[in-house]
Amino acid sequence: MGFLTDKRALITGIASNRSIAWGIAQAMSNQGARLALTYQNEKLRPRVEKFAQEFNAEFVAPCDVTTDSQIDTLQESVQEKWSDLDIVVHSIAFAPREQLEGMYLDAVNREGFNQAHDISSYSFSALARSFSPMMHNGNGSFLTLTYLGAMRSMPGYNVMGLAKASLEANVRYCAQSLGNQGIRVNAISAGPIRTLAASGIRGMKSMMDYYEKMSPLGRGVTIEEVGNAAAFLCSDLASGITGEIVYVDGGFNSVGFSQAML
Repeated sequence: MGFLTDKRALITGIASNRSIAWGIAQAMSNQGARLALTYQNEKLRPRVEKFAQEFNAEFVAPCDVTTDSQIDTLQESVQEKWSDLDIVVHSIAFAPREQLEGMYLDAVNREGFNQAHDISSYSFSALARSFSPMMHNGNGSFLTLTYLGAMRSMPGYNVMGLAKASLEANVRYCAQSLGNQGIRVNAISAGPIRTLAASGIRGMKSMMDYYEKMSPLGRGVTIEEVGNAAAFLCSDLASGITGEIVYVDGGFNSVGFSQAML
């Protein structure tokens, strides 16, 4: 038996088998969790249904988090299938591609700023508010994904860094709001991984090369490693952990200067 046996987990944002959400679904499935997956639109539905078969997920459901009515409909769909819910994984982020070009002030505009924050940060609050009433067992868990660009400026990350900073604050405020219900809220700050989402960031190869030189482990991390950390954080083994940003980045965030650079 795994340490998530019979836990019911709703996982959003799986876009490919290279995505962090895929790694999380795999790890949770390996630990015995019962899964449900969401897809954003009909174009992505066949792909997510294929992943659902791989993980023996019990059902898939549509959800575009830019629309409150779709979040409400998703909650109703999950409620029909499961009377209780233990875990929600938020793996959703977006900024228009032109917002990730050049320097921050050259690219940012009101529309792009609002869209990045709405999809990447507000949607986490919306899911927490909608699904927390289903967490009846006194140890529910919400988990989201962030990146070091929330804390440090990164060329080309631009408005997404601000949105992730908002998301990290969101984690802390949600943790305080839901703690008296026994619901925990955390985030994983993963090191750079060559995912579909990361492909929109210019200079990704140079970033990865630098990262591997600087990190204490001397390498990048994998979606499997992030998935394992996520499974732990959402399990009863982490019952005393909430409001935290947990780094899964080979120690990169802890380094001021690396021996490898001398």
